[in-house]
Amino acid sequence: MDNPSYYSLTGPPDAPQRYYMNHTGCGNSLKFDSPAVIRLVMDSLRYWMEVMHVDGFRFDLASVMGRTGDGSFRSTASFFDAASQDPALSRAILIAEPWDIGTYQVGNFPVDWSEWNGRFRDTVRRFAKSDPGQLGEMGWRLTGSADLYGDDGRTAFNSVNFVTCHDGFTLHDLVSYNGKHNEHNGEDNRDGSNDNHSWNCGAEGETSDPAILSLRKQLMKNHACYLLFSCGTPMILGGDEFARTQRGNNNAYCQDNDISWLNWDLASVNGDLVEFFRKAIAFTRRFPVLQQRKFLLGTDLDDDGVPDLTWFAPNQGKPDWNDPNARTLCYQLDVSEERGPTEAERLFFILNGHYESQWVNLPPLGPSRGWYRAIDTSLPSGEDFTNAGEEVRLDPSDHYIANARSTVVLVAR
Repeated sequence: MDNPSYYSLTGPPDAPQRYYMNHTGCGNSLKFDSPAVIRLVMDSLRYWMEVMHVDGFRFDLASVMGRTGDGSFRSTASFFDAASQDPALSRAILIAEPWDIGTYQVGNFPVDWSEWNGRFRDTVRRFAKSDPGQLGEMGWRLTGSADLYGDDGRTAFNSVNFVTCHDGFTLHDLVSYNGKHNEHNGEDNRDGSNDNHSWNCGAEGETSDPAILSLRKQLMKNHACYLLFSCGTPMILGGDEFARTQRGNNNAYCQDNDISWLNWDLASVNGDLVEFFRKAIAFTRRFPVLQQRKFLLGTDLDDDGVPDLTWFAPNQGKPDWNDPNARTLCYQLDVSEERGPTEAERLFFILNGHYESQWVNLPPLGPSRGWYRAIDTSLPSGEDFTNAGEEVRLDPSDHYIANARSTVVLVAR
């Protein structure tokens, strides 16, 4: 009914526009530069805010809402202007999945919007499986993606960091499959993304090989560290904390069975992984620098002579951000302003995405001070994450050998 007012249409130039545009992959797309559509959507959102008392909205395929009559995306599109001026919606949390079928707009939404950071997802996936040339991208993603959100007044808070989401592989499947396995969806495995940046660690799917299973769990712990210790707003896919699997299906929306259900028994089977996630979340609460909204920069905000952020190569030089073969990134955070009488004064991170172990020289400390190991994802469960105050002192304290594909966090005190 009234197609021209409500739907984006196309057709021959010499005939009435009658064919639906499909920017979403789900069928006909609403015409968001139409006053009738804007009024309908705004009334709906306002109802959920004022009557149902929701805090905000996450918009799927949100680039559609910024498309104008000629199909191009504009951050100043009519709907965005209407939402920012509305008394109710201007207070709402607005989160965009900043792409649709034909356009990828990460970093381009209005200043009062947060975004799913697809660049974060793709970068850490590539780095974790030792793809070359990821060092520079990792630097931006770990520190809040200022290259995407810093030019219009937004902060790291607006970067919703994630490794997995409801679309695509689960975390378990990301490290267990080289390719999608959507045969049960009935489309001859043609549906779902082919661009997954996944790695099966040496065997496709389920295996009983203890070495492969150990490596997969190590990589899942690495991803937890990348996500939770990066600057920004972290988003965890439910079930990733206990290694939920969809058996390689990366488009399981159509499966109402054990492919898509959450098997809560896995929380017991993989209790060590649940505990690792729990401790990683507690670690971010212990050190507020890991949850700040500002971008991490190499300044010295507390004037103690130690920059808030310092980057290192494994040899203690500066990283070569453009070296395609560099796969190990180290950095130090100054937390002395936050510490109590027995707390750490610095954190040192070793992200070794390399398939070989790396000798890492550590920054020198003053007399009576030392480096203590808090996290090493390559160690057995129970040893990989120490409790607060029980960190293991390094002796000697001038270097650390980071095992292949591991994440190490040291504290200085």
